[in-house]
Amino acid sequence: MSCRGDSDEDSSRKRRVSYVYSPEYIETCDTLSKVPNRASMVHSLIEAYGLLKHMSVVKPEAATIEEMAKFHTDSYLEHLHKISQDGDNDDPQSVDYGLGYDCPVVEGIFDYAAAVGGATLTAAQSLLDQKSEVAINWAGGWHHAKKDEASGFCYVNDAVLGILRLREKYERVLYVDVDLHHGDGVEDAFSFTSKVMTVSLHKFSPGFFPGTGDLCDTGLGKGRWYAVNVPLEDGIKDDRYYQVFTSVMQEVRAQFNPEAMVMQLGADTMAGDPMCSFNMTPVGVGKCLQYVLQWQLPTLLLGGGGYNLANTARCWTYLTAAVLGKTLSSEIPDHEFFTEYGPDYSLEISPSCRPDRNDAKHLDQVISTIKGVCVVCVMHRCLCVNRCVSSC
Repeated sequence: MSCRGDSDEDSSRKRRVSYVYSPEYIETCDTLSKVPNRASMVHSLIEAYGLLKHMSVVKPEAATIEEMAKFHTDSYLEHLHKISQDGDNDDPQSVDYGLGYDCPVVEGIFDYAAAVGGATLTAAQSLLDQKSEVAINWAGGWHHAKKDEASGFCYVNDAVLGILRLREKYERVLYVDVDLHHGDGVEDAFSFTSKVMTVSLHKFSPGFFPGTGDLCDTGLGKGRWYAVNVPLEDGIKDDRYYQVFTSVMQEVRAQFNPEAMVMQLGADTMAGDPMCSFNMTPVGVGKCLQYVLQWQLPTLLLGGGGYNLANTARCWTYLTAAVLGKTLSSEIPDHEFFTEYGPDYSLEISPSCRPDRNDAKHLDQVISTIKGVCVVCVMHRCLCVNRCVSSC
């Protein structure tokens, strides 16, 4: 099974890649009730394919309260720490902080949040220190958490923390989100700034979580035109998705000219995911990833959703190989979780026969609208490939 994208194979192989990992970190991430043992499954498959020897394995450090407070409020972090100590799910204040059904309180949940946030900060720091050109934290990517609220299985917004760390060095950071769900927490965090552009491709339909991310949501104040949303319907497959992705990203790059990038690669877009929405395969997402990697920017890669655990491991293992320019056998190697990949024991994910509800004419209109917004962005914010040379 080929993992090579459109970029030159030799340049892909020379890419310096950091991979955040420690046994303790994986064990902590395995405790997340919505995706139990997923972190172990992902890491074990990456290891079974022999990919670790091609990356610099970096041990993560847990985030301190001060580091998480770069985004989250003190009151939220203090409450999360308090209830985490004994798994108190009955504290009446918890509902005010989004803790409950989607984000249940369990003993040690603060330590989990600190571990995930710290791992993404560790990955971002490896980019700042120029130890790598691409840094990976597949157990991160929890993009729904707000400043003072847990949301959608997300207790800490490690993506925001990673962007803030990159902003210590880079003037303009691009965030690209290809999770099934809108990256609302990240967009909200940077909705008023022109220093971070957020781009999210996601399912958008009445009643679908989180209910935000319409085409007309483009940012606020100084951040107007710096949020790009691409709402999609059920059933989209690789080819059409890639066409939309490249059309949008071509405009985004030309107008924003990013210096660094964070990409959230939630695997709940895969065919066979319990969300039963998109009809993607790792090959299609891999082509999107290769498209932006050819820009040769410092790039932080994060996980996110993905609720068919075997398919999520397939997807992120494939993407890891794509970053490294490696070709993987379609036959899953024998390892601890081998039986989870039956009955075919293949790395490949086949799309289903479900219909694509994305009308081509509608998608053309979406792309045209986004391109029109980019033109407005240039006119009213003085953005261009060569940067602004005069004040507005």
